[in-house]
Amino acid sequence: MDQSCPLCGREVALTFHHLIPKKVHGRNYFKKKYSRHELREGIDICRQCHDGLHDFYDEMRLGKEFNSLAAIQADPALIRHFAWVSKQKAGT
Repeated sequence: MDQSCPLCGREVALTFHHLIPKKVHGRNYFKKKYSRHELREGIDICRQCHDGLHDFYDEMRLGKEFNSLAAIQADPALIRHFAWVSKQKAGT
């Protein structure tokens, strides 16, 4: 069932994005600063927005600077990407 992506607004299938990428969960910075529950938190977003997040920023930066929906939605480069994605047909 398709749902609305909170980043681009398209009605498409969504994927789960860990706000703190799983790749960095074992690093001391994240183990000391976040609980197990916090490390598992995430958002459901479309594949194109998800790929864009990981194309623009590496896992460490995503975990430290873009670990909330508000932070993701406030980044100028990501805003431009999500605006572009919003104009794409579903399934592309």
